[in-house]
Amino acid sequence: MLIAGGLIAATVGVVIQIISGVPYPKVPPVFFIQLIPAGLVVFGKWRWTPIVVVVGSLFLTVGLFTSGAYVRLTNFHNPGGSVGLWIQMLSILAALFAGIATLVR
Repeated sequence: MLIAGGLIAATVGVVIQIISGVPYPKVPPVFFIQLIPAGLVVFGKWRWTPIVVVVGSLFLTVGLFTSGAYVRLTNFHNPGGSVGLWIQMLSILAALFAGIATLVR
């Protein structure tokens, strides 16, 4: 449940960013990257499900740095966008580590 909670909390972080005026597409792909694995974890208890979570979480974490969005973590010109990004990334990292722990177990 920590995995699903982390992914849902990350989605809340994205919603905070959108409300704060951070430019996102009309239907942000990040919703699919976060909510589909959360649904798989909750409704489908397959052994391979944590792999989807780990891959998606790594994709989002790497994307944070390759896109240059990481600058918003320390640049508080748009406080809502920065706080939303912190919520998103800390939640993604929690889901990532929970997914890895589940795979190891």
